[in-house]
Amino acid sequence: MKHKNNRYFKFMSKACLFMTLFLIVFRGSSTDARDLFEIQKSGILRHLGVPYANFVTGSGDGLDVELTILFARHIGVRYEYVNTSWETVIGDLTGLKVSARGEDVEILGHVPVKGDIIANGLTILPWRQKVLDYSTPVFPTQVWLVLKADSPIKPIKPSGSTEKDIAAVKILLKGHTILGVANTCLEPSLYDLEEAGSKTTLFAGRLNELAHAIIKGEADATLLDVPDALVALDKWPARIKVVGPLSPMQTMACGFSKTSPDLREAFNKFLEKCRQDGTYLGLIKKYYPAVFNYYPEFFKSGV
Repeated sequence: MKHKNNRYFKFMSKACLFMTLFLIVFRGSSTDARDLFEIQKSGILRHLGVPYANFVTGSGDGLDVELTILFARHIGVRYEYVNTSWETVIGDLTGLKVSARGEDVEILGHVPVKGDIIANGLTILPWRQKVLDYSTPVFPTQVWLVLKADSPIKPIKPSGSTEKDIAAVKILLKGHTILGVANTCLEPSLYDLEEAGSKTTLFAGRLNELAHAIIKGEADATLLDVPDALVALDKWPARIKVVGPLSPMQTMACGFSKTSPDLREAFNKFLEKCRQDGTYLGLIKKYYPAVFNYYPEFFKSGV
């Protein structure tokens, strides 16, 4: 009996040691986002990106790709792109697996940290601000309702009041099916669409496939934000149309872990330098030349 007990205690001791080491390693990889000092020490800045519109094209370029490459050079490190998805990008940055609940957020658990900065046209939303910090705004946006060009629904006439324009668009939605995407700025629940009498469907594909989905007849309409709508209008100019806004003006920015304040501050200073020397406007003109027609004040104000 004594011999068996000794073997049992040895087994349990090894098992406990293994579990302790596993938890230490897992916790370290899942919750420890790096700040500027650690990044410069490692020599690598990891850019978390989701291929989306002209921010991250998927071909090695894009507004946010070029901006992040320049930032990596600015802080003296090598750039590394880490491909991710809208479902996992926040966890890849913060180590927290999260789910949006309207303007609130639910923490579901811990996941490994894979990157240092999110840069792919990330809209500033209240629920996201609870789990990450944003840079100063990089790009203006708004959520628009987009339909096939041959739809009988006509675009609204702008009233000069965004609130009135949104109300006018919602009146047109009754009985129509609308595509949106969960855990993004195109989450239908953020805009009370079902209360307006529409039927909402969560799209399972990529954001840049939404316009083509309604062209194919998968729904009557879709939510699109400004950058993706501009790309879609350029690609299918005679096949889709914008009816009007479903949100006030919003802004997009880069995302940082709340434990990376020095990195965020360094990026904000770098972005201001790019605004001052013309680099920023040069990149905007390269990737989104039409945006100046819609939001000239954003760029005039130097936001």
